[in-house]
Amino acid sequence: MKLRQPTDFLILEGLEDKGRNVATNLAAHTGKSRKNINTRLPVLEDYGLVEKIGPADRSGLYEIAPLGKAALVYQDQYEKVDDFEELIEGPTTDSDGSSESQASFARGDDESEDA
Repeated sequence: MKLRQPTDFLILEGLEDKGRNVATNLAAHTGKSRKNINTRLPVLEDYGLVEKIGPADRSGLYEIAPLGKAALVYQDQYEKVDDFEELIEGPTTDSDGSSESQASFARGDDESEDA
């Protein structure tokens, strides 16, 4: 995962702060060009950090994904770690499950199981 700083984090912050949005509005929020935002959004989607949502395939409406929320939580560590993707995805298995629950909490996953 290769993020462009500060643009990609500004896009994620814009989607986190303002909710679902389009490139034109994100350009105004970030101070970057609409062309730059339109170039980065599909890359962020490929990384699983944002999701393109309808109603039409070509609508250009995006929202932040749980992994994108985790990226914002760990943003200050982006330059310090070798594998940022591994950091934000977190460990997938642990003997007591605590590491996975911490990682899913950071991603904003909903674990509301009423058992």
